[in-house]
Amino acid sequence: MPVSTPPRRLGAAFRRPRLPLPRPTGRPAVVQALVAAALVGACAAQAVAALLPHAPLLVAATALSLVVEGVLFRWQRGVLTVFAKAHADVTVRHVLRDLLLVVGLLRLGEQHREGEYAAIAAGLLVCYALHCAVQAVSVLVRRTRTLPVVTRNIDASALRLSPAPPALLRRPGHRLPVLGLPATAGLAATAVADDTRWAAAGVTLSLLLALAGLAVLLLRLLPGRRPADEREVLDWFDAWLQEYRPTVGLYFSGGAASAYQAGMWLEPLARLDARPVIILRERFMVSRIAPTDIPVVCLPKVPTLMRLEHSTLQVLIHPSNSGKTSQVLRIPTIKHAFVNHGESDKLSSCNPYAKAYDEVWVAGPAARERYALAEVGVEDKDVVEIGRPQLDAVRPYAGPPAGPLTTVLYAPTWEGWDGNPGNTSVVAAGENLVRALLADPGVRLLYKPHPLTGSVDPRAGAADRRIRELIHAANRSRPGRVAEPSAELALLTAELDRLTLSGFRAGADQVERMLAQSAPEPGRAEAVTRLTAAWEETYWASLPEGEHQVVTDARPSLYACFNVADLLISDVSSVITDFLASGKPYAVANTGDLTEPEFRAAFPTVAAATVLTPDAAGVPALLDTVRHPEKDELAQARAELKLRLLGPAVPASQERFAAAVEALCAAAREHRARTCPHLAAEVPGQRRETAGAGPATLTARRPSPGA
Repeated sequence: MPVSTPPRRLGAAFRRPRLPLPRPTGRPAVVQALVAAALVGACAAQAVAALLPHAPLLVAATALSLVVEGVLFRWQRGVLTVFAKAHADVTVRHVLRDLLLVVGLLRLGEQHREGEYAAIAAGLLVCYALHCAVQAVSVLVRRTRTLPVVTRNIDASALRLSPAPPALLRRPGHRLPVLGLPATAGLAATAVADDTRWAAAGVTLSLLLALAGLAVLLLRLLPGRRPADEREVLDWFDAWLQEYRPTVGLYFSGGAASAYQAGMWLEPLARLDARPVIILRERFMVSRIAPTDIPVVCLPKVPTLMRLEHSTLQVLIHPSNSGKTSQVLRIPTIKHAFVNHGESDKLSSCNPYAKAYDEVWVAGPAARERYALAEVGVEDKDVVEIGRPQLDAVRPYAGPPAGPLTTVLYAPTWEGWDGNPGNTSVVAAGENLVRALLADPGVRLLYKPHPLTGSVDPRAGAADRRIRELIHAANRSRPGRVAEPSAELALLTAELDRLTLSGFRAGADQVERMLAQSAPEPGRAEAVTRLTAAWEETYWASLPEGEHQVVTDARPSLYACFNVADLLISDVSSVITDFLASGKPYAVANTGDLTEPEFRAAFPTVAAATVLTPDAAGVPALLDTVRHPEKDELAQARAELKLRLLGPAVPASQERFAAAVEALCAAAREHRARTCPHLAAEVPGQRRETAGAGPATLTARRPSPGA
């Protein structure tokens, strides 16, 4: 089939009204409601037992409430949030629990013991006061350990970094129940034994634990125990910039599930003949970025980010758009290129925001045409074709399946933000596709859903869970050898985890992680690459023959799945473009209301695909063409589409990427050379040349609050 010509107006199929999304339902909501009801019921029972009074019921209700609290902290954090919004947080619940115990003791006790109970109540009040003091000091400690710059792969020993205080002392939701448990247990024991010494002992132990925790935190505030202050950290960061002299960087801001978008550009960046750096904006993202030897710098605040203006940094590449991207675009000494985290026919691949960048780097001619047809303000002269350097890891087509099994990768995209039913096939076609594939005994299915599946539309999440259950049920009923633990795979996994620093102490904070990641082991990057290849080979070999897989972990990667798959079934997404590098057959599910000709015309990446309908009726014929290449009428179309989407094979994508970086760096240097004299003359005394940063680099005094 010849490659289709894209329509004059791109993305018409996406202009539909947003669909109403149903509220979350199902088993998780029921479990949460039951757990919340159990805690409320335990509190009510404790109140009734205290007022009757009834000692056995009082103790039983107290024990039940403590057990439910443990369940909440371990498995039902969402319920804790609901209680907190109702101003019934852990502190209120704990105080109420102890108060009801004291009321019960007063009702059960005798008049002459009122003095003893008063002393116990006073001890409890001191315990609560110490809890408040520990919380206040823990906040001070946290502030001293919240640095304006967080790094990875940079020697930060000069900043006096240290391991974090015990997590128990930093988390009030854990601290009060644990430190107050002896007092609560002592009060309950007194209700049973009618002996106030139990309560006194429990309260005393809680007091000692709270005092010990307060002392541990106060020691962290001593001058010699604190990390460097903000001024010291910023001076250290400026000195590092001057010493390292970065030239090109990757700028990334986003949510926790979007880290993969930056991860796909790490290796191409590391292979440049340059001094690369990774610039992040969210603190949590520092530990989520994939393993790399490139220096990683997190600059959460805008004033700190602006210090890059006075560095040697010349180019920043952007794999995604975010609200914080506009902040770094204000730096005039840096050139910016948008590289995206994948290309598809979706409107997100020609977003009007792209015109804010100096250049837009795309894979091939199709993306250039896409921007021209979309008319979003990106000029053709600013579009640079660089290919997809990441696809070097994708092996080319080597013929039909060699063994009895045909490996099919089903990798649907997520539902998107606009509620369009055509975004993902999971809701309308996913189960039908999976059933049709599982019905063929010669198919091994790899199901790799998008990480954001179900994040907007609960129906997509529910369909994803049903698909997984279908796969697990098929594995249970399919004859074959039982999966046995692979000692070699376990060893490789442990070594990879060690090299990639994926295992931190549970209570580690950002400063402790920064200390642990000060510098990678020599040769770590090469070792990770070698071990990853060995891990993937061992992983696939260790699987029982014919066993279907649900792939959601970071390993194996999407490209590793490409290499073992004989066929891809996906949606209109960048997965299609990347898979075309292999030259293997692929299919796209049409779950919208477009006819097949309209679908192919609207989405050029579908031109060389087999189009599947929601009922999955075409799956058997598709599998037949994969197993018998002589029936494959789309092979030539795939080769033509690959050239159009990804560009020529020579020169290699990495070479084109490096050339684009160097050209934009040269433009940045020329821009600085032209503007430095002008700025120095326009604002005399406020800008000066930075020693060691090159004559074209400017440094400025701190701006006034109104600047």
